[in-house]
Amino acid sequence: MTRFLSAAALVLFATAASAADVITYDTDQSFDDVVFGLENAIVDAGLVIDSVSHTGDMLERTREDVGSDVILYDKADVFSFCSAKVSREVMEADPMNIVFCPYDIFVMVMHDTPDVTTIGFRTYPDGAMKAVEELLDGIARAAVGLD
Repeated sequence: MTRFLSAAALVLFATAASAADVITYDTDQSFDDVVFGLENAIVDAGLVIDSVSHTGDMLERTREDVGSDVILYDKADVFSFCSAKVSREVMEADPMNIVFCPYDIFVMVMHDTPDVTTIGFRTYPDGAMKAVEELLDGIARAAVGLD
């Protein structure tokens, strides 16, 4: 499938989140198209999706139960997977890098910006873990047609 993205339609943001730094790509592609692209990019990298967390569905389903009236996302999923090759490299460099595995990429449509789909992942510490960040960046970019 060929994707056409104008410079205005796709913007790279490196933003600071409260829990971690993240790298995100915004696109005008639909949530389903980005998810399809992400699933294919993960498989094309020779990896297997371990799990998909339907975080947006859970937050919406429990919103009233926890006393909130705020709708955060129209859709939001987190895809978890690992790479035996890259994981071995980073864990041989420091066995404590196990704390970062599995690796996650999220796709979301925020309720306030329904025409923007965001794909992203957390940044990793300097050193060996930058190999994981490069892997995730390649997968995220491929998912939205920037490869």
